[in-house]
Amino acid sequence: MEPDEAAEHLFRRESGRLVAVLTRLFGIHNLALAEDVVQDAFCRALETWKFHGVPKNPSAWLMTTAKHRALDVLRREATARRFAPDLRPFLESEWTVTQVVEEVFDAGGITDIQLRMMFSCAHPQLPEETRLALILHLVCGFGMDETAAAFLKNTAAMQKRLRRAKTTLAQSKELFDLSGAHDVAARLPAVTRAVYLLFNEGYHGASAESPVRVELCAEALRLVSLLLANPVTSTPTSHALAALLHFLAARLPGRVDAAGDLVLLVDQNRSHWDAALIAEGWRQLELSAGGTEVTPYHIEAAIASVHAAARRTEETNWGAIVSLYDTLMRIQPSPVVALNRAVAVAQHEGPARGLEEIERIDDRRRLSRYPFYYSARGEFEYRLGRLRDARRDFEGALTLARSPAERRFLEGRIQDCHGSTRTA
Repeated sequence: MEPDEAAEHLFRRESGRLVAVLTRLFGIHNLALAEDVVQDAFCRALETWKFHGVPKNPSAWLMTTAKHRALDVLRREATARRFAPDLRPFLESEWTVTQVVEEVFDAGGITDIQLRMMFSCAHPQLPEETRLALILHLVCGFGMDETAAAFLKNTAAMQKRLRRAKTTLAQSKELFDLSGAHDVAARLPAVTRAVYLLFNEGYHGASAESPVRVELCAEALRLVSLLLANPVTSTPTSHALAALLHFLAARLPGRVDAAGDLVLLVDQNRSHWDAALIAEGWRQLELSAGGTEVTPYHIEAAIASVHAAARRTEETNWGAIVSLYDTLMRIQPSPVVALNRAVAVAQHEGPARGLEEIERIDDRRRLSRYPFYYSARGEFEYRLGRLRDARRDFEGALTLARSPAERRFLEGRIQDCHGSTRTA
């Protein structure tokens, strides 16, 4: 792996952990300083690795570099800057500062600190969307452009929003304390949603390099494991999210073919799916049944479990999936959920019924920038023999394609439509 490529990959994986642990040392009011030190560590990595090559353990190299840089800052600014209140007496003494830094950078401690950072970002004074954006940016390593794209905002607007959010966050005295905190439940939805969005970006992302970004999915699985490891956040909702992510992650080996092109779910070779991840999905789904609340994660996990239970596409219980989508529409209605339901109806009752359900979607205008809306219509029309209509919709989807892999897939479907001009 080339140095630039290695650094970009590592920034995604390691920046959240480094920002969290440095914020624990410096205090949340010095969040900007923590970000600067992380940026400096990655710049040093690029400079060093260009001449000496990427080390065998680049994560450890970055952690050590950030640790040394943190010690430099603590020693140099001990009298000029106030650091984490509970650590301040130890950080201002040369006798104890090294030991404290070593303890905070300990692998076990970082896990707890990163979880606390996620909940700190879910600040009650911030709008829900801003909480999500802050977690994605600070904890999940999303770049500013990616964060903006996740919420359909322009980059400049997102920069302003996050700048204000960081100011609000800096007014906190310390990282959020999960032990016995009364507002964990109020903050948990933003945290679980951010993990869900992180996985979704890996599974359905718009990367130019790859249609599937396995490292993002793996990071989302790691973050949900942090929630499950803490008794305060190991809730039925967290287990439901974990079940969903494990079921979906199991499909990753079959989602792309040998040429790097996307493969539709109904066309995937299910023998390639990861049996261990499916088994863990079932285990987490069972654990999610321990509460009284049914969340969208419960329903989505149940839908994914129906797919996992079918050894072949033909054995899929589409009737059960439609019923589950009916429930999801009741508790979290949206045009996208309605579109997914229409796809299930088409599989269960035929493409004509799928088109009927699409026509019944409220506020279809919200799907006008969604490529899967047009590609779903195109698939139904193609199956009905309405090739001119199908071609038109595939061409509409092509104008909205977000990645080379999506464009190649849609170009192939358009080419299929050129085989005939008959209409139904």
